This record gives sequence, structure tokens and C-alpha cells, in this order.
Amino acid sequence: MDLLPLLMIGGGAFAVLAMMVFAFSGPSVERAGARRLTGLRDRHTVSATGQAAMEAQIRRVSAARATRMDNTFARFLPNPAQLKKRLSMTGKTWTVGQYGMASLGLTLIGFAALWLQGAPIWLSLFVGLFLGAGIPHFVVGVFIKRRVGKFTAKFPDAIELLVRGLRSGLPITETMTVVGSEIDGPVGEEFRAVSDKMKIGKSLDTALQETSDRLGTPEFQFFVITIAIQRETGGNLAETLANLADVLRKRSQMKLKIKAMSSESKASALIVGALPFIVFGLVWFINNNYMANFFKDERLMVAGGGGLIWMALGAWIMAKMVNFEI
Repeated sequence: MDLLPLLMIGGGAFAVLAMMVFAFSGPSVERAGARRLTGLRDRHTVSATGQAAMEAQIRRVSAARATRMDNTFARFLPNPAQLKKRLSMTGKTWTVGQYGMASLGLTLIGFAALWLQGAPIWLSLFVGLFLGAGIPHFVVGVFIKRRVGKFTAKFPDAIELLVRGLRSGLPITETMTVVGSEIDGPVGEEFRAVSDKMKIGKSLDTALQETSDRLGTPEFQFFVITIAIQRETGGNLAETLANLADVLRKRSQMKLKIKAMSSESKASALIVGALPFIVFGLVWFINNNYMANFFKDERLMVAGGGGLIWMALGAWIMAKMVNFEI
């Protein structure tokens, strides 16, 4: 059998799934804004030799605590440092080793389920790899999005509490400790982490910067840059943070309006994009002999590959139409 049709349908399936995931993962304007904020932030970051040595010691201690399973999967998983950062953003105690075991188990289960149903081995392997790589990544992304959403919703309240503490005469370091103890959820956890880092000798700017790098939200980056600029130029920090809290609330309201306006289009795109795969899977499990011709007849392979490519283009265009810059 000619391998060209098989490669075309496999490449088409991978293209449509990858483009849909990439298109709906978020607008690129957010990454561009994060890069601009990072450039501005770096101009106001102060580094010291003592702090660098202390951070290196902390990294060595953390690396020594890593389990053998973590080190094993870190050799095979792509970009383990970024993966470890994503796992820490979830707020859970998940490790790289646990993530690797989940990916391996899902790959084997998906491969065995299709292969025992009579699917071609290359299709079973492809689906198994897609499930093993996609489901854990998707689950981690859901937990990150949920935690970041909770953080963003309560972050203006934390800034207003900081403003009240500053106006009452407390220093910024003590007000952050108060915020960490008074506010629950991700906001309190992050501010308590900042206070703990300052207790072991890190400066306020360094502790805030590490939290900003881990969270990756523009709202907290605004906060870090505001404090860094105020420490260099002076001014009324309480008034500046009060204005920042008002801006963040209006930004959150605008996001909700855009989400409501674009929800119908996003739902339509997801339903239309997922329906062919759902129907194909249902028919396959009902009568696999009928659908097996799809992987034997070269004409059906070419037609299916072309259909997947056009679906990918349509999903890409629809996703870009409902992404708005704030």
C-alpha cells in the first residue's frame, strides 16, 4: 500500500488538532503584552551577588530533593524546566515524575483500546500518543486557568487592603504579610510566599519578581512594575496602587463583556470542529469494519486528509475572529 495517503491523513489529523488547540489556547496579543511588560520590568530589576549565590544554593537543595522518577522523566519529557513551572502554577503538589507516569499510562491505555478494537497499529499509536501528551497538558492548563482566574478576581481587593495599610502608616512589607493572612485562596498563598521569601533574606523586588514569573499574569506584572518604579522615583505609593486597583477592576469587567459577546462564536466553532471526530468514533465502535475502509481506500484517505486541512483552516479563522486585545 502506498504510504503517501497514510502520511497525508495522519498529517492532516495532527494539523487540525494542533491548530485547534493552539488557536483556542489564547490570543497572541497577551504574549506580546507580556513580552513588553518583561522588557519594562527588567529595566527596574536590581541584582546582587549575594542574592544570586543564595538562589543558587536554594536551587541545589531543590534539585537534591527531586526523586529518581522525576529525574528519569525529566530526561525524556521536552523542556522539563517549563513543565515544572507549569505544575507549580497549578498550586498542587504534582511533580514531573507524576506527570510523566500519567502521560505514559494514558498512551498505553489509548493504544491498547484502539488496537484491540481492530484499528491499524499506526492509528492506535498516533491516538495513544495524542491522548498521553494532550490530556495531562490540558488538565494542567485547566487548573492553571482556574487558579489564575481566582487570583485575578481577588487581586484588586488585595491591592485595596495594601492601600489601607499604607495609609495607616504601615510599611509595604508588613502590609503584604497582613494581606497574606487576611485573604484566602491563591492571593493569600502568593503573598504569604512573598513574605516567607523576604524572611529568608530576599529583597522585596526579587520576591515579587519570582512570583510574577511563576504566575505570568499581566495584572501582577503591573503591580510589580508599579512598586519598582515607585521605589526608584518616589511618590505616593498608596495613591498609585489605588489607581491600579481601579484599572484592574475595569480591565476585568471588559474581559467579561468580551467573553459574553464571543461565547456563542466559540461554542459554535468547538461544536462544529469536534462533531466529525465524535461521529467517526461512534461509528467506529458500532461497526469498525465499515469504517476500516477509510484506512484502506486511497481515495477516502486523500479526501479525509483534505477535509481535515480545511477544517483546521476554518477553526483557525474562527478562533482569530473572536480573539480581542484588551
